[in-house]
Amino acid sequence: MKIAFFTEMGFCGKVPREHPNMRTEFAWMTALDADHYNLRSVPSIQYDLGIVIIPKKDPEFDINQIKQYCKKVAVMQEGPSWYWQDYSLDKQIWYYNTLIDSDIIFTHNEADKRYYLGLTNHQDVRVMPSLMIEDSIGTLPSVERKDVIIGGNFVSWYGGFDSMIIAQELSDNVWAPSMGRKQSGEDQLIKHLPYLEWKDWIHKLNEFKYGVHLMRTHAAGTFALNCAYLGIPCIGYKGLDTQEICHPDLTVEMGDLDSAKKIAQNLRNDENFYIYCSKLSKDLYNLHYSESQFLEKFLIYYDK
Repeated sequence: MKIAFFTEMGFCGKVPREHPNMRTEFAWMTALDADHYNLRSVPSIQYDLGIVIIPKKDPEFDINQIKQYCKKVAVMQEGPSWYWQDYSLDKQIWYYNTLIDSDIIFTHNEADKRYYLGLTNHQDVRVMPSLMIEDSIGTLPSVERKDVIIGGNFVSWYGGFDSMIIAQELSDNVWAPSMGRKQSGEDQLIKHLPYLEWKDWIHKLNEFKYGVHLMRTHAAGTFALNCAYLGIPCIGYKGLDTQEICHPDLTVEMGDLDSAKKIAQNLRNDENFYIYCSKLSKDLYNLHYSESQFLEKFLIYYDK
């Protein structure tokens, strides 16, 4: 099966397995041996499936152009399922019609699948699981893990302040990655990693003992997935597949900081509970999110 991805990125071709910035969409392309094109490029060959990731800031493109080169065209969810409703009304209608005109809608989570089924009454809505291609990571050094890292900065999108409150139950040293929405003054409350490529991020994340990501904005769930790959227990919200599947004993209802705080205290004070959660997360990652599992589920699902 020949597959192509169409995004706002400018390059044409395949993503090498050793790419140092192997984020989620690159991992999908690599696992599926897919070609990549800019949304407005013209492929030179025909494809069985074209997967379109609609740009957040520029959703107006003609899906029928891609249908000329692909037997089926899928739209892949970009960001949270509700993001598109912040567009102007004409762009909301454009986006909605694009969903309707697609052959397949791919989503991040089971909750997103239910949303798009109800929104569009589409006949074919599927989850495209998040994925890690591990080749570029190499050998991780053996380190004594310490401290806690939260999954995002101090804005409502990431819920950084909420995460910090819970993280303080785990360690006096709270860290966060530096991201595009980083607020001025955050350094007065927590420490920050520098901006990192994906490979370097995984190596740095490996140094932490705990993860907390109480983010109400559900999308690909890479923070919880990266933690599970490394066996780092991560506290987070229900509704995010990577969190629920890989960290079942550390998952709370949306907004339930009281339960999150009690779980954090248990993680810190009960070494057996910590070891159990750490091992379970790695086992569940391998069971549900390995590349072989991704390919098996994708191809079986596609053939249906």
